[in-house]
Amino acid sequence: MRQIERDELEPLATGAWILGAGGGGNPYLSYLNLCNQYEQGKSVSLLDPAELADDDYVAIVSGMGAPLVGRERLSDPRFAAKPLLAMERHLNRKFRAVMSVEIGGTNALQPLAVASVTGVPVVDADAMGRAFPMGQMTSFAIAGLPTTPLVVSDIRDNEIIVSRGEDAAWMERIARKVVTELGSIAATCKAPRTGLEVKQHGILYSTSKAIRIGRTVHEARRRHDDPVVALIEAEKGVILFKGKIQDIQRRTTEGFLRGKARIEGLDGDRGSVLDLEFQNEFAAAWRDGEVVDTTPDIICVMDSVSGEAIGTEMIRYGQRVTVIVLPTPELFLTPKGLAATGPRAFGYDFDYKTVLKAAT
Repeated sequence: MRQIERDELEPLATGAWILGAGGGGNPYLSYLNLCNQYEQGKSVSLLDPAELADDDYVAIVSGMGAPLVGRERLSDPRFAAKPLLAMERHLNRKFRAVMSVEIGGTNALQPLAVASVTGVPVVDADAMGRAFPMGQMTSFAIAGLPTTPLVVSDIRDNEIIVSRGEDAAWMERIARKVVTELGSIAATCKAPRTGLEVKQHGILYSTSKAIRIGRTVHEARRRHDDPVVALIEAEKGVILFKGKIQDIQRRTTEGFLRGKARIEGLDGDRGSVLDLEFQNEFAAAWRDGEVVDTTPDIICVMDSVSGEAIGTEMIRYGQRVTVIVLPTPELFLTPKGLAATGPRAFGYDFDYKTVLKAAT
């Protein structure tokens, strides 16, 4: 176990924003809150998952809802900790550590916010290795582990505990309806995991990976190198398209941010158009009407100059962007993983497609 240093918070936020695949929510406000916590003398420890005892209890926390709504409500570490504390009361048991359900966007910083309030360490792992929009898309759900109990809390005095659910898909439906009623944003503590379950089924060392990715981008900026090129070289990714945002359509519905972005090609992509559809995260890309890449690949839109990720709630007309594709954890490329996170899981009538294999 080691302390997460103050100068690691910004790289973590940058890397998590990239791994968010357009979703997870902009981590900037959460980053500022954590900086404030550190300035007040608080700190957060990062725990190697190998150090967990098999019977340790680990809290799985997240923010849930539409990223666009999340931008309108200031994040608060005490709010992030509410469902964990409620879960401890419900179980009458203390947690050994806390862990994020996804390393993408704001949710990568959610366990750090909880840890700064409760003092428990953060496990260097998550359940997605990126961001996905639905609870049945976690590594734990794919492994068939129980998905209850679940606690959902809002900024008021509402706490909802779901003690049983038929399966992960039903739990997602129930939780999403609750979150929608609460204003399309809430904090959650999902089904507790044992240390053994985390070690066997978690996406391990993902917090360290996000910090590494953020440092790659920051160091390239300091050298005045192209941060996007530095990133794809370091993480074995592919540049899918370069262009300018021509059109953006989005709507918040059923607790999700759904929509479509159209990018007009520039440089080597001049004369072509790339369409991206999203449900919180980018789910599929079409070049001139042909599907070229889909979830579970990590499709990310980045500012072509700064190398900063641009979330689905922040895309604007006229932005000059580079669309990249990064590899997803191998789990999601298995038959069970693709069934849970591939394009058909999002309602598309086509199978997984990737540019990564073609590049290698």
